[in-house]
Formats: sequence, C-alpha cells, structure tokens
Amino acid sequence: MGESDKIGNKAEELKGKAKEAAGKATDDERLEAEGRRDQTAANLKQAGENVKDAFGS
Repeated sequence: MGESDKIGNKAEELKGKAKEAAGKATDDERLEAEGRRDQTAANLKQAGENVKDAFGS
C-alpha cells in the first residue's frame, strides 16, 4: 500500500466530513452519523498505513 492508498483514505475522510456537515445543515441525523462513520473508517485505515510505515512493511 502506498501513496495512492493514503490519498484515497484522505479523500474518504473528506467525503465523511462533507456528509456530516450536510447532515447538520439539513438536520438529517442519519446522514450526519454516516459521515462520522466514514471518517472513522478512513482514520482507521490511515492508522494502519502509519503502522506499516513505522515497521517498513
């Protein structure tokens, strides 16, 4: 996994932030929660990438 994965993870995080903001703006709790879930998934993937980088895998 390389830079393209990291870029994809960041894009997923930003998409989640946009969904969360849209949910807040429209008072749509489901969309807001979905955005937070997307952000969490992206952050977990990024953490995995950081661990791989630390161990040189």
